[in-house]
Amino acid sequence: MTSDVPVDPTINDAFHRMSALIYAGADSGSIHRSLVDCAAHLVEGCDRASLLLRTRDRFVTAASTDAIARRIDQIEIEIGEGPCVDAIVSEAYQHDADLTDATSPWPRFTERIVAETPVRSAIGYRLLLDGDKVGALNLYSDTPGALTGRSADSGAVIASFASVALMAIRAREEAATLRQGLQSNREIGKAVGLLMAAHHISGEEAFELLRTTSQELNMKLAKLASQIVEGQESQFAPSGEAPSSISAGGAADAG
Repeated sequence: MTSDVPVDPTINDAFHRMSALIYAGADSGSIHRSLVDCAAHLVEGCDRASLLLRTRDRFVTAASTDAIARRIDQIEIEIGEGPCVDAIVSEAYQHDADLTDATSPWPRFTERIVAETPVRSAIGYRLLLDGDKVGALNLYSDTPGALTGRSADSGAVIASFASVALMAIRAREEAATLRQGLQSNREIGKAVGLLMAAHHISGEEAFELLRTTSQELNMKLAKLASQIVEGQESQFAPSGEAPSSISAGGAADAG
């Protein structure tokens, strides 16, 4: 999209609402759904939309306005061609204003779509995340020619925001993973310290005892460490509270 294309203030309002949704901590599914709903409501001629994302080594529809949009994603994945597939691997968005036109660059795709769905026009936008091609925002219309050049420009703005939203989701997930890892390390450190004090052994011996016990109990190391810490803390709990099932001494016995 060129820099001199004016941005509809309605789109700006939608971005403000979606930004608030992101930073309020909404789950990724809600954000994905908001993106496709925004595209369907704000892009002129767009009747339905979908968000196709790469999960591990395959593409899945993360959100769609309806079953038809989701089905079109599946068809593209099955046959390996179409505007959305090409958008993911190319530098520019892919736009076919009239899928009934015999000159379509995706003959197998258009044949299936015209035969199996009411969709007659499509645009696919590549989504980037830290330079990686992670998916596509896909817009569909049931009317030939309804998705115009102006529609494509508006969709490009929304696709750009979609990439930003995906970046925010990833950053939040990475932060949560880091917090979880730090918490697990703290619990393991506490458990090792308790075992050292209880059995007068070195830190290396205490960690090996913890590791061996986790294998014997088929329990994750962090979970076992957490239970050891809880068991120790239960010794100082008010009378009447049930102690944890695994304590520092219990872990030693299990080892």
